Amino acid sequence: MSENSARYGWDSDFPTFEKTEAGEIRERLQAFISDASHQQVAAWNQSIPPLQAEVTEILARNASASRYETILEYELPMESRRTDVIFLISGAVVVIELKGKERPSQADLDQAAAYGRDLRCYHRDCADVPVYVVLMPTHTKGYHGEAGGVHIMGPDVLDDFIAKSDRPAAAPVSVRSFLSADAYRPLPTLVQAARELMKSGSIRTIHRARAATEPAIAEITKIIHEAARTKTRHLILLTGVPGAGKTLVGLQIVHAHFLDDLAVPRANGKPTAPAVFLSGNGPLVEVLQYELRSPGGGGRTFVRGVLDYVKRYSAKPELVPPEHVLVYDEAQRAFDAEQVKEKHGHRPGFVEGKSEPEHFIEFAERIPEWCVVIGLIGSGQEIHIGEEAGIVQWRHAVEKAHKSDQWTIHYPDGVATIFDDTSAKHEKSHALSLDVELRFHLAREIHTYVEKLLGEGTADGLSIMVSKFEKEGYHLRITRDIEVAKKYLRDRYAEHPEARFGIIASSRDRDLARFGVMNDYQATKNVRNGPWYGEPEGDPDGRSCRNLRDCVTEFGAQGLELDAALLAWGTDYIRQDSRWSHAKARGYQKKNRVKDAFQLRMNAYRVLLTRGRDATVVFVPEIKVLDETFKHLVKSGFLEIR
Repeated sequence: MSENSARYGWDSDFPTFEKTEAGEIRERLQAFISDASHQQVAAWNQSIPPLQAEVTEILARNASASRYETILEYELPMESRRTDVIFLISGAVVVIELKGKERPSQADLDQAAAYGRDLRCYHRDCADVPVYVVLMPTHTKGYHGEAGGVHIMGPDVLDDFIAKSDRPAAAPVSVRSFLSADAYRPLPTLVQAARELMKSGSIRTIHRARAATEPAIAEITKIIHEAARTKTRHLILLTGVPGAGKTLVGLQIVHAHFLDDLAVPRANGKPTAPAVFLSGNGPLVEVLQYELRSPGGGGRTFVRGVLDYVKRYSAKPELVPPEHVLVYDEAQRAFDAEQVKEKHGHRPGFVEGKSEPEHFIEFAERIPEWCVVIGLIGSGQEIHIGEEAGIVQWRHAVEKAHKSDQWTIHYPDGVATIFDDTSAKHEKSHALSLDVELRFHLAREIHTYVEKLLGEGTADGLSIMVSKFEKEGYHLRITRDIEVAKKYLRDRYAEHPEARFGIIASSRDRDLARFGVMNDYQATKNVRNGPWYGEPEGDPDGRSCRNLRDCVTEFGAQGLELDAALLAWGTDYIRQDSRWSHAKARGYQKKNRVKDAFQLRMNAYRVLLTRGRDATVVFVPEIKVLDETFKHLVKSGFLEIR
């Protein structure tokens, strides 16, 4: 075995694997996985001899195959998943998932595809070589074709497949390099990133994510240093497509160690927290505080709710924020003056007439010498009443500021027209736009697909996009039986206990409760989002999303993510006569405040359809009024689980 810190059960060249007694290999695997079940041991006993026989065939037909390597039970670093078999052959990597059955399920196929996708996406040595994925039902024979980039075959034809897959002119990937602990660097979920920040003060470096977000982080860092040096005030607007990593950028900035050196001492010394991450998204704040909790601060030092922040500083003009950098997540959703009045008008000392951006610019002007306000801007995510005014409010806030001459606004090309005729100082920077989707691994056009799906066009061309997603390892699935959806998710992630999957649904639907999806206000308000997103399936209180019991709506899902989402499609946004309709949606109590109810419904489903990093599984209840919706989604590329 190679000597390194990676975790795996077996590693040898092909000749050694061929000649070693199957029982010895199994014992090595048992020593590695000490809690292996009887079923797992039986599976090893069944699968090792056929694999050895195929390796014998490969060696007989290709002398250079003596350089090939076999790796069994390779545990992906920073994860708990293990691939069954990896072959390092000439110029390629083959990952094999074994199933002791005759016919694989859709969950088996998608699980295998995910191994290939993640190796291509996050393993250093798989970036420039083909990665072939094989799903091998051990009780079948022959080659059964390819589905979603996964080759399905029995053990008897593996030698033929390897012969066709290797590239004689290229050497196999170095096994030492492949197994090194730093070779595989997966992109963390938001919850995982929060844990890493709490533990180490930084987030792991991932090549793909760094290439996509580093220019923005570098530009923001430069502006912060400039603000401190020149004693000036700056508003930075960072835009990004859904899943581009805006929140991760914000979290990294507020945890940046260099801020400690730039903070201006106050009467009681330097601020203990020179930056703060603020969000009007209550569930996001709850989840981040839950993950960043510590004995002293409960996660509140770096992560605060906008509502509480405005409450604290709006009624006390003499109160000075301790921070120099204020990061406002989802800044395009900032409340207008009317909604701020509704939320805070009853508080003593509150002065009405200001939007949230105006309040924040005013708070920032109290900070001595310098300050930077960073607005993280998404698109099409406005789902609350009072959020429809848009980012122009931030321009107006700076223009109305008491010290407007001290401010400079920094923004990307995409929102440049908003500042064409502003009286404020402003600078355009291409680096302040995140246009690469990271949430969905290799898939780059999920938000474009969702935009077209929810728009007024037909399904034409959408299935072609989905075919591309399949090859990239992203899956859109559909069923009319919620138990089928649940079984798919449990089977797919049975070997991945850290994965998070859960039920999400629209808050405006009237009919889902009949099918066990409790999306009403009374049920969802009792869901604790921290444990729902963060706790494992074995949580004794049953609060984990993996239990597939409690549901969160668009309000509990926005800004957060799951590995896979079980989206229960409601009757509040349905296809009728080839058009989308919200006629059956539950109404708003304050409907006079709603500018465009249809747009709010579309935005809600845009949020719901972009929560799953690996997959979205849609459950469409057996209600006649949803028949056309189901057919439209299938025609648009969603694959029915059978």
